[in-house]
Amino acid sequence: MKENNLVITGMGAVTPVGIGVSEYWNALKEGTCGVGKITRFDAGEMPVQIAAELKDFDPTAYMPKTLARTMDPFMQFAFIAAEQAIADSGLCIESESDRVGIVMGTAMDGVTTVAQTQAAFDEGKRVGPRFVPMTIGNIAAAQIAIAHGIHGPSLTLNTACSAGGDAIMTATMLLNSGEADAVLAVGGESILCPIVVSGLAQAKALSRRNDDPEHACRPFDADRDGFVIGEGGGALLIETEEHAVKRGATIYARLAGWANTSDAHHVTAPCPDGEGAARCMKLALARAGMQPSDIGYINAHGTSTPLGDKAETLAVKSVFGGRECAPPMSSTKSATGHLMGAGGLTEVIACIMALREGVLPPTLHLNTPDPDCDLDYVPNTARKADISAAMSNSLGFGGQNSSIIVAKYEL
Repeated sequence: MKENNLVITGMGAVTPVGIGVSEYWNALKEGTCGVGKITRFDAGEMPVQIAAELKDFDPTAYMPKTLARTMDPFMQFAFIAAEQAIADSGLCIESESDRVGIVMGTAMDGVTTVAQTQAAFDEGKRVGPRFVPMTIGNIAAAQIAIAHGIHGPSLTLNTACSAGGDAIMTATMLLNSGEADAVLAVGGESILCPIVVSGLAQAKALSRRNDDPEHACRPFDADRDGFVIGEGGGALLIETEEHAVKRGATIYARLAGWANTSDAHHVTAPCPDGEGAARCMKLALARAGMQPSDIGYINAHGTSTPLGDKAETLAVKSVFGGRECAPPMSSTKSATGHLMGAGGLTEVIACIMALREGVLPPTLHLNTPDPDCDLDYVPNTARKADISAAMSNSLGFGGQNSSIIVAKYEL
């Protein structure tokens, strides 16, 4: 079957550094960091007390109070991002609701609601009737479909930190198989609760720089000591080019390449040589019909873990022909923290904005060179660069790898 040309016509972002694509993108360019002390619960006695929260977030500013009450935070973030992307796209769903689909990506679903409900139950409180639909992953997509009358395919993925990128790839499958003409790829995540923070802390996955939250997430720096939990949502409206052009949509970028691979190595650690991630990037390039030299920027997975950043650096070197040939690469997680299932969407949005504005967002807090991480990571300050294609990598627990390539759109 001949594949369609696919384009992106709508974007939405809900992040610790800004709600809305413009706010998010401007914060990245300016070097704003969203990491601070945890306020969602009392973390004073915990080994990790920092995160990138959506501070002072009021969901009722974006949706009716009755609807907000029925949603876990991950659903709220995904819903708001989806609202933005749909409005941005100008798509009239009502006239073709059977041909519009949704793919949702999330790593841990409604875990915060589970934790809070269990704590209340242990104190003798009753479990409410909304508990189950607030914790099931697919209800985020269902709420979006109900709000907009979307009757096409709806799928939800739980592929850890690659879920957002995998949502994009799954959307391409629906579009290329003829199941839909437009698909909303959405990601949402909020895992800020004591049991998750404690578990990741015991696994030594998180930074413990409680005394200096703003500088805790420092991808590729020699002094990095773990990732910082973030939360948020992201959404892209993806269409066949034919459908977008026919309705006169504004096209932000071409969705050029995509791939997913599995390390088959370890449930939490990446392949030390980055082989699985490298294979994923190569497959995405092949799908796009591009050479490595066509990529002008990489938005790295770059979580700030000692093993992960080194493995990703090795993977990029193996794909792009060594340090001298690799394009500039930065990790926007240094600003937002790790958005997990939402990160694959928000980081592709950063790639699209880099293409459109000719600006590469920086890797913040990169001050001490690491001999094992010796690429150009756009340290600390945004950089002007005229690029025509960009790649976003998302690498998750279980060895899940996702690579997405976007390119400038030309008629």
